[in-house]
Amino acid sequence: MSLDTLITHNTLLPATPDAQPDACALVLMGGGARTAYQAGVLKAIAAMLATRLPARAHPTPPPQPAFPFQWLFGTSAGALNASYLASQAVHGLEALPRLATFWSALRSERVYRLEAPGWVRANRIVAGLTLARQVRRHRALLDTLPLVDTLHRAIDLDALERALAQRIIHVLGVTASSYTTGEHWTFCQTRPDHPVQPWHRPGRRADFQPITIEHLMASSAIPFLFPAVPLWVDGHKEHFGDGSMRQLSPLSPAIQFGARRVLVIGVGQPQRAGMAARHSGDPTAGTIAGHAMASVFHDTLQADVEQTQRVSQTLARLPPALAAALPYRPVDVMSIQPSFSLDELAHKHMRELPAPTRNTLAGLGAVDTARSAAGSAAALASYLLFEPGFVNALIELGEHDAWRKKDELMGFLGTPPPIGTQVAVP
Repeated sequence: MSLDTLITHNTLLPATPDAQPDACALVLMGGGARTAYQAGVLKAIAAMLATRLPARAHPTPPPQPAFPFQWLFGTSAGALNASYLASQAVHGLEALPRLATFWSALRSERVYRLEAPGWVRANRIVAGLTLARQVRRHRALLDTLPLVDTLHRAIDLDALERALAQRIIHVLGVTASSYTTGEHWTFCQTRPDHPVQPWHRPGRRADFQPITIEHLMASSAIPFLFPAVPLWVDGHKEHFGDGSMRQLSPLSPAIQFGARRVLVIGVGQPQRAGMAARHSGDPTAGTIAGHAMASVFHDTLQADVEQTQRVSQTLARLPPALAAALPYRPVDVMSIQPSFSLDELAHKHMRELPAPTRNTLAGLGAVDTARSAAGSAAALASYLLFEPGFVNALIELGEHDAWRKKDELMGFLGTPPPIGTQVAVP
C-alpha cells in the first residue's frame, strides 16, 4: 500500500462523530465450514468480557452487556457469521455465544445437497456423470437451496435494521466478487443518515443497499461448488461469486468507515506448507482440488496487517512535530488465526462427510481416507464438513486460541489505542 494512497484516503475520510472513541470493528474472513473457528473465538471473547461486569450488591438483574462491535464486515462464510451477529446484536454480548450454538446445530444437509447412488464410489465414470448432472441442474456441483432455507430461518433481517436504527451497530458489510466485471464489491447496509459514502478504488467498489439473503449467498458462492448469484448494481444485473476471490485488502472497508481498532479473525494456516514433507507421491485429485480451494481462499489478511505495521513504523520515525501535522488517524489492528492445521483436523473427520458427497468424491479419486492429510482431500473436505465432529473441534480450537491471547485481547478491547501508534491502510 503506497503512502500516497494512505494520505489521500485519510485526508478525504469523512468524520463519524457518533462512533465511540474505543469502538471496534470486526472483520471475518472466509473459508466454508472452517469459519466455525470464528464462532469459538467469539464465544471465548464473550466469556472474557462477561468477567468485566461490575459486582452488584442488590438482587436486581444486571443490564445486558453491550454488543462489543460497531462495524461488522464479512467475506464468504465469514459474511454469514457477520450477518448472524448483526441480526443478534440487539441481544448484546449474548449474540457471540449464540453464533457458536448456531454452528453446533448445523449439518451439511442444511447447507448443500448432492444426489448420488451409493455405488457411485466404485466407478469414476458414474461419479463424473453424477456431477455433470448436478451442474446441468444447479449450475454448480452442489445444490445450495438448503442453505437459503437455513439462512432465512437463522438471520432476522428486521432485527438487523433495528440494531442499525438504535445505533447498536453502524454498518454491516458483505463482500462478493463479480464474475461479470471482475471487480470486488462490498455491499454495506447502514442507517440512512450515515456520513460515509460509497467508494470506488481500482478493482474494488462499495455499494450501499439493504443486505439480503441473496447477498449472503453471493458472498459464499464457492466457485464451481456453489452456483453464482445475480445481484443488481448500478441499475443492471451482475453475477457474483465468493468474496474471497480477488480480495486484496480485507481491512479496507472497516477503515473506510473510520474504525480506530479492528479485530480480524481469519481461518488461514501458514503451517500448510510444512505438510508437503509427509507425502512425496504424485498429487491426487483431492490434493489438487484442495490446493485450488486454498488459492481461492488465499488469506491476504496477514499481508494487509504487515503493511499497516510497516507504514506505522516508518511514521514513528518522523519528527513529532511533522507526525502531528499529518492527517492520519490512529488505528489498532489485531488478528487471530488457527494455531493448528485445519487440513489435519479435517482429515480426522473426513468420514463424517455425507455419504453421497464422500462416495462421489471417492469415485473421482478426490477422497482417500487411507492416505496422509497431505495426499488426501482433507483440504477440500475442510470447506464442506458442516458436521458436528469437525465443527465442534473448530469451535474448541477457536476458544483455545482466544484464551491463549486473553491478556492481549482484553487490552485490545478494553482501552482506546494510543494516538499515532498505527495508521489505517485502505
